[in-house]
Amino acid sequence: MREQQQDASDAPEDAVLTRIGQTMMLLHGGDREEARNRFGRLWEQLGADGDPLQRCTLAHCMADAQDDPYDELAWDLRALTVAEEVGGHHVAMRALYPSLHLNLAADYVKLRRPDAARIHLDRAREASDTLDDDRYGAGVRAAIARLAKRLAAE
Repeated sequence: MREQQQDASDAPEDAVLTRIGQTMMLLHGGDREEARNRFGRLWEQLGADGDPLQRCTLAHCMADAQDDPYDELAWDLRALTVAEEVGGHHVAMRALYPSLHLNLAADYVKLRRPDAARIHLDRAREASDTLDDDRYGAGVRAAIARLAKRLAAE
């Protein structure tokens, strides 16, 4: 009897987020190509009607796996688009906004578009009010401060 693979759009949210986390570990381990492949398969499985939090998180992570800064920007923009479709109604999504805008600001710095970078950095700073005073929140706030310092120096 053949074991059937569960479609990602039918998988519980925790299972999809676990797969994303496992692929991020692969990415951080240095296997960018395999991470891109796995993220790509998961993106196709989720489809346009997949859970918005899963799609946003996946696009946000897929951006980190890109070698080309324009591809990275495209994935970060996809993540923000999904987040904006849901709006502020989803608590977990609101917590992603600072990081989404921070990544877009960093993308624009790489692409030598400082004005666009500053716009998203300001949005990241404004959205950071929603972050908890935990390790994640502190990390995002510190990254915002580092990028602000870098932009000020340029």
